[in-house]
Amino acid sequence: MIVLVTGASGFLGRAVAAELVAAGHEVRTLQRRASGVSGATDMLGSITDPGQVARAMVGVEGVVHLAAKVSLAGDATEFHAVNVEGTRVVLDAIEAAGVGRLVHVSSPSVAHAGSALAGVGAEPASPEQARGDYARTKAEAELLALARDSEALRVIAIRPHLVWGPGDTQLVDRIVDRARRGRLPLLNGGTALIDTTYIDNAASGIVAALHRADVAHGKAFVLTNGEPRPVGDILSSICLAAGVQPPRWSVPAGLGRAVGSMVERVWAVRPGTDEPPMTRFLAEQLSTAHWFDQAEIRRALDWTPSVSIDEGLRRLAAHYAG
Repeated sequence: MIVLVTGASGFLGRAVAAELVAAGHEVRTLQRRASGVSGATDMLGSITDPGQVARAMVGVEGVVHLAAKVSLAGDATEFHAVNVEGTRVVLDAIEAAGVGRLVHVSSPSVAHAGSALAGVGAEPASPEQARGDYARTKAEAELLALARDSEALRVIAIRPHLVWGPGDTQLVDRIVDRARRGRLPLLNGGTALIDTTYIDNAASGIVAALHRADVAHGKAFVLTNGEPRPVGDILSSICLAAGVQPPRWSVPAGLGRAVGSMVERVWAVRPGTDEPPMTRFLAEQLSTAHWFDQAEIRRALDWTPSVSIDEGLRRLAAHYAG
């Protein structure tokens, strides 16, 4: 089919577009800079521009919507403009063009209220309880997307959790950089159990959702490797793969939350040039369990991950070794 991927210049978006090309689909992408995906046709533009989105949607049969403002901090109006209103523009263009399938790429943070999520499925998205502007606006966007589900437009929401792999600048590179500078603490000893998702598995799962939208639509699913490990082990393994010293010091989770709240207030007045070193949301993520039951998504999508965490770490080490 002809598939439009929004946000294909990002780490996950590129992988999804490449996976679709490999599966034999005609792939069109829409984002503000070139995707770099061989075999895909780029259309440069913003999801906040109705005209650009409408032009990209002509003749399209399926959409994978990944474009979003992703950050731990920033202007609340920008998060709303891109994540909520941009999604609304995409949804309106999809319906006007008669597109039949939509995979809306969301986040487990849409259902995170600060406490542990252990062995659960995709809990309802809650803008009211979500922590921070990113999670809140992604929750609003997911609800907007699922509200458009029908037999004419089959919508499925996929929430990949902590996607990582070679070439990742959002998660892996920041972990490695902070560890190298001695600024990567563990909270409560790094004992919280968390799920993560290797990039190849995230991409193949999203493509499987597009293929299975006719039988699995109208629902949200959390997608992970299904191999929960202590957060300290994950951080240490990534650092060792990159050849840097793993984190050695720990602080109480309560202190981390307090520092995160203080940093957020400072960042609101004097934002830095990169992500803040700590936020309340990040402290909660590092100190509470987040692992999810994968039985339903694997059954619904007829899909299983192909790359284990250990194999992913081997590939990451090879990437850093050059």
